[in-house]
Amino acid sequence: MVSANKEMVVYCFDALVAHYNSEEAPPPAFDAGQHPLFVTWKKELNGGEPRLRGCIGTLEAHCLINGLRDYALTSALRDRRFPPIQAKELPYLECTVSLLTDYEAANHYLDWEVGKHGIIIEFNDPDYNTRRSATYLPEVAANEGWQKIEAIDSLIRKAGYNGPIICKSFHHHSVPPYKIKIYRLSLSPYGGATARRRRVDREKMEAEEGDGGVRLGDAVYGVCG
Repeated sequence: MVSANKEMVVYCFDALVAHYNSEEAPPPAFDAGQHPLFVTWKKELNGGEPRLRGCIGTLEAHCLINGLRDYALTSALRDRRFPPIQAKELPYLECTVSLLTDYEAANHYLDWEVGKHGIIIEFNDPDYNTRRSATYLPEVAANEGWQKIEAIDSLIRKAGYNGPIICKSFHHHSVPPYKIKIYRLSLSPYGGATARRRRVDREKMEAEEGDGGVRLGDAVYGVCG
């Protein structure tokens, strides 16, 4: 089984730095494989706890080399909740690679553990007669201090359902969530001794790009948090 490792996180930084320098990222130092994956960027502010700056991934298995490169950029530049990450933020960034493994169908909508399992929920929207789905990575419910039902209700809202949630009917008629285990590793900062040192143009580090500049191709993705 493939586990997230330092080289994968370094490769995500390499891909982002290469983007700012308009060049190709150097070859990765890990073997190719296929996994569903998420790339998360956080930024340290004033010595406090790092705060989320972007997190996007896919629930479909992707080639790790292409997938990590693509989602490193997508999560940094196209997470609609945040402005695109700018080059000058690099010294303050933390990156986490999450590889999703061991999908297991739950027997019941409460058959999972907060902080241990990620969850995916699918259900029919009774108002629009359409299928909806959403996912949370394992740390989301724990970080928010949610109990299981609170997490499921939030996930239903995240999927885009705005109608009333009646626990005894809605929950029991939705498909039980899948439980996910995750192999992950964080690295911060990129300029540390454990990462390859690559120089970003000082002009680009100091430049203010109001619209983030780069536009990536459309992709189907899931968003964490």
